[in-house]
Amino acid sequence: MDIPREKKRSPKKFIFGGVAVAAVVGTTVALSQLEPAAPSVDRAVVWLGEVQQRELVVQVRGPGTLVPEQIRYVSAVTSGRVERKIHLPGDTVTHETVILEMSNPDVQVELLRAEQQLSQANANFISLQSNLQNQRLAQEGIVAQTRTQYLNAQREIKQNQELADENLIAQSVLDASRELAQELEQRLEIEQNRLEVMTQSTQEQMLVERRQIGRLEALAQFQRERVESMNVPAGVDGVVRDMPLEEGQWVNSGELLARVVQPGRLRADLRIPETQAQNVVVGQRAFIDTRTDTIIGTVQHVDPAAENGTVRVEVRLEVNGDQLPRSARPDLSVDGTIEINRLPDVLVMGRPAFGQARSSIGIFKLVPGTSEAIRSTVELGVSSVNEVEVRSGLAAGDSVILSDMARWDAYDRVRLR
Repeated sequence: MDIPREKKRSPKKFIFGGVAVAAVVGTTVALSQLEPAAPSVDRAVVWLGEVQQRELVVQVRGPGTLVPEQIRYVSAVTSGRVERKIHLPGDTVTHETVILEMSNPDVQVELLRAEQQLSQANANFISLQSNLQNQRLAQEGIVAQTRTQYLNAQREIKQNQELADENLIAQSVLDASRELAQELEQRLEIEQNRLEVMTQSTQEQMLVERRQIGRLEALAQFQRERVESMNVPAGVDGVVRDMPLEEGQWVNSGELLARVVQPGRLRADLRIPETQAQNVVVGQRAFIDTRTDTIIGTVQHVDPAAENGTVRVEVRLEVNGDQLPRSARPDLSVDGTIEINRLPDVLVMGRPAFGQARSSIGIFKLVPGTSEAIRSTVELGVSSVNEVEVRSGLAAGDSVILSDMARWDAYDRVRLR
């Protein structure tokens, strides 16, 4: 009878199986520890910059226009009709040059009326002066006559006194002569006082009449100036900028007739963002770009209030011999850059497309000797127009990506191809 034998399993199978399981587990662990593949970025579409150790010039920039420093607004002194435009916009004029001729018959009539009143006042003054002079002369005659009578009365008293001493006349006659002398003395005093009052009154009346004549002369002169203002002068030496009128048009008093500017004296009015204008002060250096020339200037005024998110800054242009470049002209659009400060020996890089001054941002830094860039946390300092200060996170010589990398926010590493 055969006895069945048990089959022994080979240990090699267990060894191979264990090795296979270990290999699978090891591969899984290794794969789990591998970093995800870095995305590729085209080097041609990113903006690279280098960190440098040097001086940083802090600047702010804003658009603006060139405007004349002196604009003469020529207004109508009185209402009238434009008869003729002698000069047109662009013509060079002096302060005495007549640029417009106007007419108004009512102004002519008012001048004639004022001159007539002045002539009548002068005639009245002459008549009053003559009458007062005659009255004063008549009073002087009365005073002289009364004085003569008084002196005769004094002599008569003396004679009567001598006769009375010799008892040749009665005492009553002597008393009567004395009373007459006293009366004449009082009359002489009264007439002299009347002459003084008349003289003073004459001077006052003449003064009042002279003042009235002076007022009428001023009124007549004013009317003459109104008539003369019909021939409108430029008022300043310069160039006629505009003249918004047509011949035959009626204009009212105070209405704008023309504007005359001095083209050789311009300033730049810049609009600086209100977030950057807080550091702009009078006296700072500025550079005005006219697209073809750069003009150096100085800040001379900063508006205290903001308008539409910007602050107006006036820049006085500094030119040699008061001669501006040929490209500079009124109403020209320009770009202005104002120098705020200078920071010596700091880390500087180009201003990135994202991030604000004095903040921390993530930026991709190129790994030397490779085509990869890793994300680094960088603390920014003071910013300028195109550059920014690096407080920490980078070193001199580092190359960084300054473009907007928002598409790769989920990655800490990218590869440039």
